[in-house]
Amino acid sequence: MILQVNDIRYFVEVKGRGVPLVFLHGFTGDTTTWSRITDRLSATYQCISVDLIGHGRTDSPQDVRRYTMDQVSEDLCCILDELGIKEAVLIGYSMGGRTALYFSLKYPHKVKSLLLESASPGLETDEERADRRKKDQELAERIEREGMERFVDFWQEIPLFASQKRLSDTERSEIRNQRLNQSVTGLSNSLRGMGTGAQDSLWHKIDDLSIPVHLLVGELDEKFVRIAEIMKKRHPEFEIVTFSNTGHAIHVEEPRKFGTIIEDLLLTT
Repeated sequence: MILQVNDIRYFVEVKGRGVPLVFLHGFTGDTTTWSRITDRLSATYQCISVDLIGHGRTDSPQDVRRYTMDQVSEDLCCILDELGIKEAVLIGYSMGGRTALYFSLKYPHKVKSLLLESASPGLETDEERADRRKKDQELAERIEREGMERFVDFWQEIPLFASQKRLSDTERSEIRNQRLNQSVTGLSNSLRGMGTGAQDSLWHKIDDLSIPVHLLVGELDEKFVRIAEIMKKRHPEFEIVTFSNTGHAIHVEEPRKFGTIIEDLLLTT
């Protein structure tokens, strides 16, 4: 369905009934990335997948100021209100995980529990954020200069996704087509407005979370394993769930195992 909130048309997919689960995809993704998970969980839960701004069938406005975490979190709150949802479990992957974390801190009364897959609270220092903003700007300009196909050729080969080479040809083709269906404006502005460099650091705020927080990481994704360990050290009540022989996109590489773990975690929260 299309919901218009704050002058942006958002594509939202709703499946099933029960406790609401909100799924937020990563950069270059959309609602389809969650299909194998939501098809399973919708037998017990109400699964709500959202195409974030600049992605999928949601609008890709020209104004980069419309892509900030604060603006997008406000949009998500309005979407939940439109759907009559007072409280939900948030499940976010990578960029969607950072968005879910930001939303949880901005609207804590709306979040029952938080499941972060390969996500972080952002970068801690001004220097790190400035360096990342420069890199994100360069990548955004590359997308605009070279177009989607050449960008996707580059993006699918970065080390972060090396473990996806073990997927079947059909699965890799689905991921590639999903990325190719994105827009130049949407992706470039997402980098400028919602990239890790653009986002305020949330490291000093995670202590404010009083809800259950689960950190899902693939053991081959060493960077995000380290981030999860640091997050848990700062907030011992956070729970780390490590998936063996899996990389960054756990729900893509191991959808059946991911779905099972989500069900188990939901039963304990």
